[in-house]
Formats: sequence, C-alpha cells, structure tokens
Amino acid sequence: MKYITLLLITFSICLLSVAQKNNHLDQDHENFFRIGAKAGVNINKIQGSSYKDGYNYNYQAGLFLQFNFSNRFGIQPEVSLVQTSTEFSDDNSNIYNDLFRGGTQKNAKLNYLEIPVLLNINVGPSKRVKLQLGPSFGNLLKETVDSLKTPQAFFKKSEVSAIGGLWLQLPVVNIGARYKIGLNNINAIDDKQVWRNQAFQIFIGLSF
Repeated sequence: MKYITLLLITFSICLLSVAQKNNHLDQDHENFFRIGAKAGVNINKIQGSSYKDGYNYNYQAGLFLQFNFSNRFGIQPEVSLVQTSTEFSDDNSNIYNDLFRGGTQKNAKLNYLEIPVLLNINVGPSKRVKLQLGPSFGNLLKETVDSLKTPQAFFKKSEVSAIGGLWLQLPVVNIGARYKIGLNNINAIDDKQVWRNQAFQIFIGLSF
C-alpha cells in the first residue's frame, strides 16, 4: 500500500510540474468541447473479511466527453470498461467457504461497464490541470470465479462509487490519476458482510 501511495504522489508532482512548464502555451484558452479516449491500469481490491488484503493490477479503457462551460468549471461524462480482480481468503473459519464446497482459495474477475460523471475544476491560472470529483455508476457485465461449483451470483449487478483525482489536459494528450471508493455493498449472498470496491487508476489518452 505504501508503495502505491508513493507512486501516486510522485505521479501527481510530475503532473503538476509538466503543467507548469506548459503554462505559457495557450494559457487563457479553453475549448468548450472535447472528445477523447483513455486507457490505463486499475489497481484494485475488494474490502471485506472474505478477501485477502492487497491490491491487484487490471485494465481500464474508455471514452469521454468534456464540456468546459466556464474558465473554472466543466463537466466530464465517461463510459469505461473496467476489470476488477480479487482473491478469496483461505480462512477455514469463514462461513462463505461452504459456498465453494471445500473452502479452497479462489480467484474472481469482475468486468464492469462504468459511467462516471465528473465535475472538473481548473487548478491555478493554467487550464491544463483539473481537479475531478463526482460519482460513478457501474454495471457488472461478467462475473468469473475459478472452479466455481455453484451457479449462485456472488456480486451485485450495480455499484455506485465516488471518484477524486487530477487530470492533465495537454493540447492532444491527457494524463490522469484517480482514487475510487465503492459506496454500496456489492455482496449478493447475504447481509452478513459488507464488500466494497476500492481502486487507484492511472491512465493516458488522446483528446480532440
């Protein structure tokens, strides 16, 4: 965890440094509308006592629209495919082991269609660096658990998350880093445990 935090801090410092170097270029100009694509890594884990602690590395890719309706504020809706993976705990006292008929460790992969709707806030005099805040709505497209012997669904089909991050908007390239935390319980088995997605996302893309 500390290495991921250090990586994100370093990335953010570099992002701000690059923005300052580009400050003199087209400083006062902001396109009202942009469209673009981005792709990167989704560093995730599922919080809950049934899961092993630690993060997993997966992918994310998507499209976005950007509406900059003032010199300070804008709205950015997105559509992304995001993969999440996790590993169930091998604690034999765990009541959920019975669902796996043996209690042996299993890996799970979840593919989501996510729709974030983010508020962009320009940071400083440059319009290149944007603070991003807002909700994300996820729909579970596919759930895969290794060697699963029961057809029961383990995860709820919908998820609501909160996102916060930084976005660097260069003339053609965009770079960003975000933190995402799930707000609702995705445990579809019962209400005895609360499971929530948590992720750090780092990406790069193109804007037009």
